Amino acid sequence: MNLTTTVLAASWGASHGLVAVSGTTDTGGAIVSLFVIAAVAALTPLLASLTRKRVPDVVWLLILGVIVGPGVLGLATLTEPISVFREVGMGMLFLIAGTEIDVAQVHGQAGRRALVTWLACFAIGLGASWGAVAAAGTTGVENSTYIALAIALTSTALGTLLPILMEAGVMGTRIGKAVLVHGAIGELAPIIAMSLLLSARSPWLSFAVLMFFVLATIVAVAIPTRFVLRHPEIGRTILHGAQTSQKTLMRVVMVILTGLMALSAVLDLDMVLGAFAAGVIVRALAPGNFTMIEGELRTLGFSFLIPLFFVTSGMTISPGAVTTHPFLLVSFIGAILLVRGLPIVVLERFHGTVERVNWADATRIGLYSATGLPIIVAVTGLASSTGIIPTWLASLLVVAGALSVLLFPLLSFLLGRAVGKRD
Repeated sequence: MNLTTTVLAASWGASHGLVAVSGTTDTGGAIVSLFVIAAVAALTPLLASLTRKRVPDVVWLLILGVIVGPGVLGLATLTEPISVFREVGMGMLFLIAGTEIDVAQVHGQAGRRALVTWLACFAIGLGASWGAVAAAGTTGVENSTYIALAIALTSTALGTLLPILMEAGVMGTRIGKAVLVHGAIGELAPIIAMSLLLSARSPWLSFAVLMFFVLATIVAVAIPTRFVLRHPEIGRTILHGAQTSQKTLMRVVMVILTGLMALSAVLDLDMVLGAFAAGVIVRALAPGNFTMIEGELRTLGFSFLIPLFFVTSGMTISPGAVTTHPFLLVSFIGAILLVRGLPIVVLERFHGTVERVNWADATRIGLYSATGLPIIVAVTGLASSTGIIPTWLASLLVVAGALSVLLFPLLSFLLGRAVGKRD
């Protein structure tokens, strides 16, 4: 299938409310699509600067992904080679998110409170999903549909939030510390829920497979680590090569990332789990050298692979679904705010994860913590590919997640500035 045929087929699908995902292996078409995606990735920082970063880079990536994708201009298609790049980009995104997890903090009292709050959000999300389906008069809906919707409504985009929090100047403050705890749980808990509750297996069998994944991960990391410790010359070689063109530390990181993603795929678990676990392990194994690894990871990830993931995510959005169901889109944004944000506001006002705060700060923490996108993209991709939810509904949820990245941090910033002026 050549590129012209692919674009025409995609355009026909878009005109009928579908977004085609091409399975073509045409190298020329893939390179053209890759060039278009790279051009979009280079353009979005300029657009973000023009809007003084009030419209974040990730939102522009999704918007331009929709425009260049098969649903609008058809300049790029999600070919098979690009789909592989997309999986690696997703892996890099969640690897970096995993490196932001402070395991000691998650195990502490703050982490336990954040986990209880997430469980409450998840229960509310299940209830809200059931109520919405019942109100629509839809019958024959499977339980997995409610679960997928609840997971999508209760995540926190920790990796996406970090640069936003830095720009807002709240890192290190009580607001920033609370958001980091909720963000860690808001990334980890939905990933585990996806693996346990959205699998074709029974929950108990899924739990057994998940425990096997944890055990296999520990063994696969522990044995090479002990071998290196017993042979210090290997460790010195790796550290020395990290400063040369060999980039040995980054090569080891990529082995861990691809290895755990491959293990997840073999066990029929979502590869997000493997990528996230890889990030946690990399942070734990290299506490002294992590600053160097972090810089190289961000260079590798945010220069191309992660932007490619978000652009291709935009390419899967159906513009027709958004224009056909605008009120449902607004309802999803409100649902994210109420299901995820409101319980956190209540917790922070009356108990607090790090410390108890006033209503204004609690509201700001709730707005930041309700910001979700990567998990929404992951869970809707999994759910739509398995028929749990229709593709048009997945498109609406992804757009709602993108708008949460756009609106919620902006509202939190404006609230903080208003409170500062009043004080």
